[in-house]
Amino acid sequence: MRRLPPLTAIEAFVQVARTGSIKAASQELALSPPALSRRIQALERFIGRPLFERRHQAVVLNADGERLLAQIAPALDQLSDAVEVMTSNTDVLRLRLGILPLFASQRLFPRLGELRTRHPELHLDIDTAQHGLARLGEGLDAVIALAREIDPTLYARRLDRNQVYVIGARTLVERDDPVVRPEQLAGLTALVHRDMPDTFSAWRAAAGLGELEPLAIDHFDSGALMLEAAAQGLGIAFMHESHFEDARDERIVRLFDIAVESPYSYWFACRPRALATRPVKLFHDWLIATIAEPGV
Repeated sequence: MRRLPPLTAIEAFVQVARTGSIKAASQELALSPPALSRRIQALERFIGRPLFERRHQAVVLNADGERLLAQIAPALDQLSDAVEVMTSNTDVLRLRLGILPLFASQRLFPRLGELRTRHPELHLDIDTAQHGLARLGEGLDAVIALAREIDPTLYARRLDRNQVYVIGARTLVERDDPVVRPEQLAGLTALVHRDMPDTFSAWRAAAGLGELEPLAIDHFDSGALMLEAAAQGLGIAFMHESHFEDARDERIVRLFDIAVESPYSYWFACRPRALATRPVKLFHDWLIATIAEPGV
């Protein structure tokens, strides 16, 4: 049989290709960046040509890399499925789900009892790490992601549409000089989620305040911590209406009655072939019937 490159080198190649970052891929594979780079270089030496264009703080597949990824990614998915079948308990259906912590705590977990009652054989492995979409087929069966849009090669179903809310501490409107005008944001810190970087700019444009700059912009990767920071008066959070309503926190209020449609939505996503598997199909159908907003 023809000699093949090490599977670890192929795994490293696919992970870097899907995340576009040596750092992110090394975190997913629990490797140091230099060790991951060596695996990529070993594969490139084996093939005899480079597979990436190296750019500042990023790596991008070149034409040869794109061609190789298209041919080997499905084979890796099939290998993963074969191992899963051989190692799984036939009495238990297991779904590896990537999900953001705030969506999980506010909208999924309050309803999981219903899912367990309806499908007691279905068990969820919950993964809240970043880059969930990039890890579909490699550790994750399905993802609930917050995004503008989803790669068209994936199966995706939009779960909601939302407005951008400006959320602040109740004390901001109860103090002697209450925050009641958008122009007052110039003296406040804006809190923005890394997965929703355009929420502030979208709200600012809709409010007709294109030149307005906050005192500072602090970035978070946790929606729950953003809400807590807003409640503590550390800044004002640009988040979704559903985040505010589902928090049910008396310490926070919505500032300014300005309707702004969010460019971001929650999506259910998986590889098209995964939807034919029973765990994914059961969860998908329950999720759409239970949590997805009608008509989105």
